[in-house]
Amino acid sequence: MKETFASASGGRRAAGGTSAPPAPAALAAKVRTLAPSMTRSMQRVAEAVAGDPAGCAALTVTGLAELTGTSEATVVRTARLLGYPGYRDLRLALAGLAAQQQSGRAPAITTDIAVDDPIADVVAKLAYDEQQTLADTAAGLDTVQLGAAVAALAAARRTDVYGIGASNLVAQDLTQKMLRIGLIAHAPGDPHLAVTNAVQLRAGDVALAITHSGSTGDVIEPLRVAFERGATTIAITGRPDSSVTQYADHVLTTSTARESELRPAAMSSRTSQLLVVDCLFVGVAQRIYESAAPALAASYEALAHRHGALRAGAGAGDRRA
Repeated sequence: MKETFASASGGRRAAGGTSAPPAPAALAAKVRTLAPSMTRSMQRVAEAVAGDPAGCAALTVTGLAELTGTSEATVVRTARLLGYPGYRDLRLALAGLAAQQQSGRAPAITTDIAVDDPIADVVAKLAYDEQQTLADTAAGLDTVQLGAAVAALAAARRTDVYGIGASNLVAQDLTQKMLRIGLIAHAPGDPHLAVTNAVQLRAGDVALAITHSGSTGDVIEPLRVAFERGATTIAITGRPDSSVTQYADHVLTTSTARESELRPAAMSSRTSQLLVVDCLFVGVAQRIYESAAPALAASYEALAHRHGALRAGAGAGDRRA
């Protein structure tokens, strides 16, 4: 059995390679993702750099601390939490982000959905939110971690995927895709079954947990069991500093739109999780293309007659109409 993490940033994940600092375009996404888990003083720093990147890029660490009413240590801790080795690296990212904004990027629009919004406005606001969520997730996705996760999935004897509620729908989506290319994958919806399945995992297997909050006990428990049994573990979460990452060899961070009464977090988290799942699937299919392509063709052929019958039925219905 493998040793348990001493901290979320250490342990087995160190063997997966060092992550590069986020690109400038990912900074705002990082702030939106991490702000809820920050202290209030760190939130002030994060909100300042995201709100006025050009102004903050011109400030020293002391100047930014004075502007936000915090300390130099808080500024440095915030920079590191956002993924930068130090404040100097954050300033460079801020300068890059400011340059991008000055190049003519459209300002953000208010996307809160009101009870009396016309349906056309609802469509426009949801579409904008979905696009922003996908862009933020893509900008903040650690491709080193993604590549390592893809390699593990492609080589796995078996993969278990854990998720509860909306996240279980995403788990089912991934396992169905993997089955289509000839890989063994399960997404148990029952949390007790997830744990009993995890007990059977070992080195060479993969366990993947999907939880936006990173604190869902019914997802963390089977991942912990799989981790202790020696399986390679992956977490897809919106909180990279959350409990689930203690048992994850590879962490893939998602972004979400701001939660509102008519747009719960599960809606936007599902969108970003599906993007990460699609990236994993395509990456795996690329790696095992020689076996994946015939498997996809065979599964398509097995269902072709059903699609044909449906088309024929639709045609008959049209004629009857």
